[in-house]
Amino acid sequence: MRLIGLLSFLLLLNVGQAQIKISEKENIPLFHASLGGHLPLNNLAERFGPNASVAGGFLYKTKSNFLFGADFQYLFGNEIYEEGLLDHLQTSAGAYINMNGEYSDVIMYESGYFAGIRLGYLIPVRKDFPNSGIILSIGAGLLEHKIWISSQGNMVPALVGDYRNGYDRLTNGFAAQGFVGYMHLGKNQFANFFGGIEYTRAWTQNRRSLNYDTRETDTQKRIDSLFGVRIGWMIPIYRGVSSSYYY
Repeated sequence: MRLIGLLSFLLLLNVGQAQIKISEKENIPLFHASLGGHLPLNNLAERFGPNASVAGGFLYKTKSNFLFGADFQYLFGNEIYEEGLLDHLQTSAGAYINMNGEYSDVIMYESGYFAGIRLGYLIPVRKDFPNSGIILSIGAGLLEHKIWISSQGNMVPALVGDYRNGYDRLTNGFAAQGFVGYMHLGKNQFANFFGGIEYTRAWTQNRRSLNYDTRETDTQKRIDSLFGVRIGWMIPIYRGVSSSYYY
């Protein structure tokens, strides 16, 4: 019973703290989570179709409306354009044979991530919400992507363990990212969100020593780009702000 009482008190206290009115610019740490959708451009469009992403990170907004932070985005998609990648592993009927001599399914999808730091600025558009407005930000970090290959039960010999590394086209390199959007920090701690347009441009290269299907080392310098939208939810941590508590 004591534990239930303590949890109830903490819940009420949290709800009370959520009812905060901010009428002045403040230093505000923020945690955020988001969803994104992108179209690949340049060399990336030759390998993958449209993708999606989930992301999380930290952002710090200063009283002068500068933004500093870091975030991690996991990218995924199911359209692969790398023609003939596994053709030599198939039978004449286009099937894969596992270690037991049985037919096996093989799936492929895009897997990757962007990890980096961010610098930005917030432009308020309403006097009663000085910590909300248009945000402009730039980021720098690492973009990595590959073709994730999986066989049913991991039973296709040429696609088990490190062998599949020879087909996954692991690629990475320095990336720059820009974002233009809107951020809203409301009076209620649960009504804080952001959304906008995102563009990523990366200078990458294949990191495998040999592509097994072509029997060649890929040394091509690539330009991999993504253009899309991102929407997310933010959890601000208000400090030193006058609060009203409701029980």
